[in-house]
Amino acid sequence: MANDNSGPVLVPVLGDQLTRNLASIRGRTKDDTVILMMEVWDEATYVKHHKQKIALIFSAMRHFAAELEDAGWQVDYVKLTDDDNAGSFTGEVARAVERHSPRAIHVVEAGEWRVQQAIEEWPDKFDCEVEILPDDRYICALSDFNEWADDRDTLRMENFYREMRKRTGILMTEDGKPKGGDWNYDEDNRASPKEEMDPPDRPLFEPDEITQECIALVEEEFGDHFGDLEKFGWPVTRDEAEKAADAFFKERIEKFGKYQDAMVYGQDDLYHSMLSTSINLGLLDPLELCERAEKCYEDGTAPINSVEGFIRQLIGWREYVRGFYWRFMPGLESDNKLNAQRGLPEFFWTGDTDMRCLSDSIRSTKENAHAHHIQRLMVLGNFCLLAGINPREVQDWYLVVYADAYQWVELPNVAAMILYADGGKLASKPYSASGNYINKMSNYCKDCKYSVSKKTEENACPFNSLYWYFMDRHRDRFGSNPRIGRVYSNWDRMDDEKKQAYLDRAESFLDTLTPADSSWARAD
Repeated sequence: MANDNSGPVLVPVLGDQLTRNLASIRGRTKDDTVILMMEVWDEATYVKHHKQKIALIFSAMRHFAAELEDAGWQVDYVKLTDDDNAGSFTGEVARAVERHSPRAIHVVEAGEWRVQQAIEEWPDKFDCEVEILPDDRYICALSDFNEWADDRDTLRMENFYREMRKRTGILMTEDGKPKGGDWNYDEDNRASPKEEMDPPDRPLFEPDEITQECIALVEEEFGDHFGDLEKFGWPVTRDEAEKAADAFFKERIEKFGKYQDAMVYGQDDLYHSMLSTSINLGLLDPLELCERAEKCYEDGTAPINSVEGFIRQLIGWREYVRGFYWRFMPGLESDNKLNAQRGLPEFFWTGDTDMRCLSDSIRSTKENAHAHHIQRLMVLGNFCLLAGINPREVQDWYLVVYADAYQWVELPNVAAMILYADGGKLASKPYSASGNYINKMSNYCKDCKYSVSKKTEENACPFNSLYWYFMDRHRDRFGSNPRIGRVYSNWDRMDDEKKQAYLDRAESFLDTLTPADSSWARAD
């Protein structure tokens, strides 16, 4: 029931909604609005997020609040260390209602399921009108995604992506055809790394006073969380994010496509955009980035495969996984169709493994709160899939360690794409591979303790035996899958002794793994 008072409209802005183009702000008047921003304990600790992730979000929030105040908005900002911090979004909104006696609360829907469930209780908790607005920063509304999905037995990203291309006109000709002649240039985006690769450094932004305060706060309050803070250099304002985008389009997009699947020991960024943190915070608009990428193609400064690959990640994959998340929550969080039960190995937190590909990917993750998508999918994720690691532990790890990880984007990628825990709603086959794939796409194998050319010996690459161990274990599920039927034909041609050697080697390796303590990811 709404109050009949003449108080302002209270506009809570969440930590991933840092744009003045937010539906709850857009069109409002400054003299009739109080913007509420909240650093809350629940969000910082429901999993033990990487130190850089917490520092990034808090710094970006504080900078955005300052930007709003400079523009004349009234901002009620709650810091984590305020003595009366309520610790939750609902608690802080309740306190703000007492302070401001608003006639209404206008809030944009949350990106994550558990936060949205809390918001949907607000109309019953507060004695004023509560309006929950759709998040129109996305190209595809959730209702549109469900309408697209309702008539399909399988939900494949490629089909959805083509619909988004048609809807936006991005990389389309006037007669409705894809520019360049093809929808997808993925086949051109799998070049192995070359010695002559010399990718430019991505721009790093020196922490200003606000960011330094946030870094100090994190060290003080979250010192036992995973990750390093020494290399913090993420954009924390829209201006910095725009500079990072400028650098990508000027220096790296040309070779982004060709080498987007490549991995090079000790080189963490290569030609990747490194813009996902800014996009997911709300500092950059994905559609604007797609338009800039298309202009690079039109100007001849970037080839079609690079431009199309970048655009596909934004209006294809990003939009698709968001729709997929909301369609299949909350069940997606507990799916475990492959009955994977093994605990996450301790080395995922320490990096202490002789597998060079894993140790380097974990090192980058720890130092940067980032690893690029092939490291996440085909090294770290592939290992978890083949070893049968429990999906909830893997989900927690990915949510903790990456600065761009929010559950709506992390969970579909991990549960459905990486682990096939949803049973194939998202992917038509598991993303499983032996050491040969990693050897082809990286230089990791060159100086590794394990030999990628060996199969079952003690010093053989563990991926080789784990691959066959996984395929044999799940033959009932995948044996009739037309996309991987040839794999089982190869397995069947092996003699029984060779098969058993693969299985024995895999089991002996798995027996050496020490499970991690759960306190790495969640507080006791």
